[in-house]
Amino acid sequence: MAVLAIVHAGLAAAWVGGMAYSLFVVQPKLKRYFGADGDAREQLTAVIASGNRWKVVGLIGAIALTGVVMLVIDHDDWWIHAVKGLLLLIASGIFWYVSWRHWPQRVFATAAELPALQRRLIVLATTMLGLAGSAFALGVLAVHL
Repeated sequence: MAVLAIVHAGLAAAWVGGMAYSLFVVQPKLKRYFGADGDAREQLTAVIASGNRWKVVGLIGAIALTGVVMLVIDHDDWWIHAVKGLLLLIASGIFWYVSWRHWPQRVFATAAELPALQRRLIVLATTMLGLAGSAFALGVLAVHL
């Protein structure tokens, strides 16, 4: 059980950490570096994001699977795991929207549409980070109940 919990927490930490790094380090640096050259920034952002969709889907799936297995093994305090699962499900829905709706809109956006889409992504990414981070914190709390 301990190894499974370490794997589960490690996967969750990777997702939360990756989102936080992108949101609070990479995106602001790209904005500062490219300044007024929004096209170049957008191109590099697309290159950085390219190919990550299925990696994140696999990561989310592994987090969910390890969480379910841990719940089957030890179903004490099941309610906290249900809340974690709900948070993961909502965050996954936002990830689906960003991956399959937002990015295609952004790729084909006009220069006038792009600022609103960039702002929307910040809101969506911050929300995803808050949900996944809350689920992670609940997992830590569950160990201490």
